[in-house]
Amino acid sequence: MSAIIPEDGEAPVEQIKVLFTLHPGMDALDFIGPLEVLTHAQHNPKDSETKAFTCTFAADSEHVVSAQGASFRAHIDYKEAIRRLPEFDVVIVPGGGTDEILKTQAQPLGLIKAFAELQRKNPMKERTLMSICTGSLFLAQLGILSGLSGTTHPDYMTKFEILCSQAATRDLAERTDVLDERYVVNNCRFDLGEEIDENPYIRRRSDAGRRPSNARKGSNSWKESNTRRESNARRMSLKLGGLRVITSSGIASGMDAALYLVSAMVSLDCANEVARVMQFQWSKGVVVKGLDV
Repeated sequence: MSAIIPEDGEAPVEQIKVLFTLHPGMDALDFIGPLEVLTHAQHNPKDSETKAFTCTFAADSEHVVSAQGASFRAHIDYKEAIRRLPEFDVVIVPGGGTDEILKTQAQPLGLIKAFAELQRKNPMKERTLMSICTGSLFLAQLGILSGLSGTTHPDYMTKFEILCSQAATRDLAERTDVLDERYVVNNCRFDLGEEIDENPYIRRRSDAGRRPSNARKGSNSWKESNTRRESNARRMSLKLGGLRVITSSGIASGMDAALYLVSAMVSLDCANEVARVMQFQWSKGVVVKGLDV
């Protein structure tokens, strides 16, 4: 996370640092769709200097060719990406070309595992792992989705279920709740305490219709989530040390999941503005044990 200093002397605007993993044969839109969403997100829609996200691309080689024949240039290799992993707030994993990766146990499997382990060892920071389309097969293979909920491309649902089941058996872990949804969010950041009056950041499904939620919204609250003692204690009690895990369905659903990420980490208004600019109809998914923003 880095900061942009506004000219008007206001408090620094936080930039959320995102790492995209690239691999041969990936689907181009799995990468480009979420990237387009994130690069349009601004803390202030009238100020292009307030970009909310800064994105870095990692791959085994400098150039990666997608399933569609498009070549993308990586900023860093995986060795450097793993070394710098503590810098990043979000890791996004495209799908496509998954069979060869799973067969050879190649990257980005090692990086994904390292990012999840980093959160387990250091839950004091809010981190997010998001997979697009069949990228969720990597998470399933590694056992990251054990005890959580997840989804993938409908054509790969059976394979996804098998990988999740095998991982649970191998690791003697809980099974994965496989859902047919646009995207699925685990460990959302709206349930950080026990009582509403005790914690203004609480947001539960049972709150719906009772009164306007006081759940945290926007970049200021995201910054606070990395410093508030209660938030840190609550995060430590969650699975994977509170790592927010988002899986999305088919290829274009990665843009829906990315809009959710913007809404949760910047603001709902920002997400809606990005969807407007992109002329994209945001289809909502499921937030496990919480409400979508």
